Amino acid sequence: MGASHQHGHGEAGHGQGHAGHTHGVSAGADRRWLSLALALIVAFIAVEASIAVVAGSLALLSDAAHMLTDAVSIVLALVAMRLSARPARGGYTFGLKRAEILSAHANGLTLILAALWLGYEAVRRLLDPPEVTGWMVVATALVGIVVNLLATWCLSRANRSSLNVEGAYQHILNDLFAFIGTAVAGFVVLVTGYARADAIATLLVVALMLKAGWGLLRDSGRIFLEAAPEGLDPDAVGDELAAADAVTEVHDLHIWTITSGEPALSAHVLVEPGGDCHRVRRDLDRLLADRYGLTHTTLQIDHADRLPAGAHALTATAHCETPHGPVHHDGPHPH
Repeated sequence: MGASHQHGHGEAGHGQGHAGHTHGVSAGADRRWLSLALALIVAFIAVEASIAVVAGSLALLSDAAHMLTDAVSIVLALVAMRLSARPARGGYTFGLKRAEILSAHANGLTLILAALWLGYEAVRRLLDPPEVTGWMVVATALVGIVVNLLATWCLSRANRSSLNVEGAYQHILNDLFAFIGTAVAGFVVLVTGYARADAIATLLVVALMLKAGWGLLRDSGRIFLEAAPEGLDPDAVGDELAAADAVTEVHDLHIWTITSGEPALSAHVLVEPGGDCHRVRRDLDRLLADRYGLTHTTLQIDHADRLPAGAHALTATAHCETPHGPVHHDGPHPH
């Protein structure tokens, strides 16, 4: 069996890997913008919830509940930013970078649970509509539109490559649409007296909450389950690596996401007997960075055994006791 060469690099150990994780917005600036949006939202939640109770409007109460989940998501994002900034130590070899994914997952669950409760209340009110004070609903919803526009602008200034920040941004944007729907419902109640318009607007908010919650659960779930980043096909990557000059086989290929915007790859690469392992490693690193944006990579390079003429190529099981994943063999070279 040939010599084994292992190579790994990431944020701290490789300049290019570090540059690939820079988004041009400092963590301090992110925290300031998120804190400002949080202050706006919390102040408005207190006012809106009080008016919703006085006006008897479930639509306003549902908007307040939706904004409360947004506020929670921003608080979790702020906490996660501090945790993820801590250096790796002890058993946490990646640090606490996935703290933001945990908070995004919790936020998605909160959204869905709140949507289910509000959906139940909305259906109940459709069957037996209570009296709704239309002018209070309209006035509060119009103020909510202004507050959401300001909060959306604040979050748009932060780094939206973070799943937390993008999730909060999308939620507040959804709130903006929800407030527009609530204002329309209040106007309908005010002009026509059709009280069920309030419950119908609530169901629209519920649909937005379910959509946003499911999106967060799906995206965070993919990261927890070590799935490849969306839009990146591991089979295509493996085939291209196997087609590189002097490479005979690629197996144990894994592509996953450490945290938002930080994909990683590891693979076992077999090089033809007598091939230059160091050159192959450099070429593959360049290919992964330039073609796929993968800069946090660990490649184990081995020489394939020299076999008698006519014998089959060395398989993954000859090097790995329990290989996992598909095996990619060399094929026609693109050059």
